[in-house]
Amino acid sequence: MSKDRVLIIDCQFAGISGDMVLGALVDLGVNDNEIRDAVSISQNYLKGIKSLDIEIKDVKRKGFRAKRFEVKAQEDYEHRKGIEVKEAIIKCIDDLNLKADAKIFALNVIDTLINAEAKIHGESVEDVHLHELGSVDTVVDIIGTAFCLDSLDLFKNTKIYSTPVAVGGGTFRSLEGILSIPPPAVIEILKSKTFPMIGGPINAELCTPTGASILVNMAESINYYPPIKPYSIGHGAGSKDFEEFPNILYMTLGEKISELFSDEVSLIESNVDDVTGEIIGYTIDKLMREGAKNVSIIPIYTKNNRPGQIIQIISDHNKVEYLSKILMEETGTLGVRIIPCRRHILLRDFFNVKIKFDEVERVIKVKVAKNSDGKIIRIKPEYEDAKKIANELGLPLREVLFIAEERARKILFEDLKD
Repeated sequence: MSKDRVLIIDCQFAGISGDMVLGALVDLGVNDNEIRDAVSISQNYLKGIKSLDIEIKDVKRKGFRAKRFEVKAQEDYEHRKGIEVKEAIIKCIDDLNLKADAKIFALNVIDTLINAEAKIHGESVEDVHLHELGSVDTVVDIIGTAFCLDSLDLFKNTKIYSTPVAVGGGTFRSLEGILSIPPPAVIEILKSKTFPMIGGPINAELCTPTGASILVNMAESINYYPPIKPYSIGHGAGSKDFEEFPNILYMTLGEKISELFSDEVSLIESNVDDVTGEIIGYTIDKLMREGAKNVSIIPIYTKNNRPGQIIQIISDHNKVEYLSKILMEETGTLGVRIIPCRRHILLRDFFNVKIKFDEVERVIKVKVAKNSDGKIIRIKPEYEDAKKIANELGLPLREVLFIAEERARKILFEDLKD
């Protein structure tokens, strides 16, 4: 199997839930008996479970085949706290002896879920109850997903993307009464990771809190499929068979075509010819603080040969409206151009490096850029960290940058030798 893989989660119509994720991953090649045995240990660590049965079968949704992963349990779960569910997940992951990446993923998912519930109910993470989300289904969904990703080796050399998630519409009845769709927990989870959602396309709950928590910790959002050669497709069936569309979560596993990694961004542009340098400088700083990937100023001549500038912002798609509003408010421009585009990028990792100056030790963040083969292309200490150290210790900035880069280079290339 290729070392440069891409997994695409397509949830733009049917949404996402934990059981649909597990169905799709099993359909990608996880052994039925292995995943069934793995998730069944949850009954050993969660109190109140009288019986637990896992059913995995092929079903049809609007005539299309898909894998259905269903948890059938008898239990008392209404008053379980989030911390109880988290402790059960930790014990399950330890019992399964999964790799570190799988454990980190599972803990991130349950933390996202608990934090969202705590926030919307105004309670601490130690005290918040999960109500419906306190069921064994939640534990099965989280440890099962971690197990499947580990089994398929998707924590390594694989970039996972997702389309914006359909959340449905209307209302539904819960233990807390009648709630709007999407429920508050789903919105809070998606907001916490700035993950895009789409209302509809029907009046039904299409995105569950557990599904949302798994999604935002598993994938980066994109609008369109990147260029790949697909070689495996997983179809995960939802519990209902809708009239409007197949209730199926699609996962496509493939090999990336380009030798470079790529992502999708938007260019936000506006021409200005009556804004002072002070305003432009302030606007650049504010845009960067509020999430712009980059801001550039291009000198131009506008109408009547007046000197002006193009303010150009590189932005994630989900921040376009917010950053456009800032640009218009700060500069007074009457409009902006939005240009969706794809860019080729090097992978960037960050790590902290300890450096010494006359026995004074400081920590500086270093950015490492790599190509798709893992080859290090560039090592660059973070400017703000270096500036702070230079000012604090009275050293030339270039000296701090040089020492930090040399230290980082030594650490990185010693690791490669090992």
